[in-house]
Amino acid sequence: MSTVPSIVLNNAVKVPQLGFGVYQIEPDEVRGATELALDAGYRHIDTAAAYANEAGVGQAVRNSGIPRDEIFITTKLRNADQGYESALAAFEDSRRELGVDVIDLYLIHWPYPRHNRFVDSWKALEKLYAEGAVRAIGVSNFLEPHLDRILAEGEIVPAVNQIELHPSFQQADLTRYSAARGIAVEAYSPLGQGEDLNSAVVRRLAETHGVTPAQIILRWHLQLGHIVIPKSVAAERIQENIDVFDFSLSEQEVVLISGLESGLRTSGDPATFDFPQI
Repeated sequence: MSTVPSIVLNNAVKVPQLGFGVYQIEPDEVRGATELALDAGYRHIDTAAAYANEAGVGQAVRNSGIPRDEIFITTKLRNADQGYESALAAFEDSRRELGVDVIDLYLIHWPYPRHNRFVDSWKALEKLYAEGAVRAIGVSNFLEPHLDRILAEGEIVPAVNQIELHPSFQQADLTRYSAARGIAVEAYSPLGQGEDLNSAVVRRLAETHGVTPAQIILRWHLQLGHIVIPKSVAAERIQENIDVFDFSLSEQEVVLISGLESGLRTSGDPATFDFPQI
């Protein structure tokens, strides 16, 4: 079983650097997939209220027999639930769905900027943190202007900014901006929705190291210090994605992969993303 290193967040909480994402995994599939991930050695599970599968994640955690304090659970505040009181109520819904007393990391899922509620939502998260209901709080899909407001109007620096990040869409300025302020960068869609697996550079490096293209990209993320949350429902892929700690890329190989930037965004633009159900 692979041993996953941890990243120490800005409040000294440790998070396993490689986790298991459950975005777009159907509610009736997520329990089984999460159980496979826990069996493979994952100890960080990333879900969200918008995914409608928190209950299955919670059931898998209970079924695993692994002590609760050995599993790091992240979930997120849905856009339609933004606002101070509504965020507090939504958190209780997530805690109930997951069947846990404490959530390890709670994120605002999107800035949802046209509605101008994310600062009020952040203040609700700060309250939850002060009460010990969450071990760390952060944001997802926040750009520099959104982070600026949180830093100026809030009291706590976010522990994490979870963003779309993969070789062909690296958001280098945002990554540097976040890191410079002590905000850990977490990569979702780390393989570019599979598009980056077809890169000639990635495939050549996979042949060189005797691993898969996905493992090359995940290793790139890890060596750059990203928290990364690949997802799959296939047992062999779940295992493959965590078996990335017995090889390393050279500095030159990391640079080669970093040269694949093409601006290929595969998700919404946080500046304009305006869907309440997410």
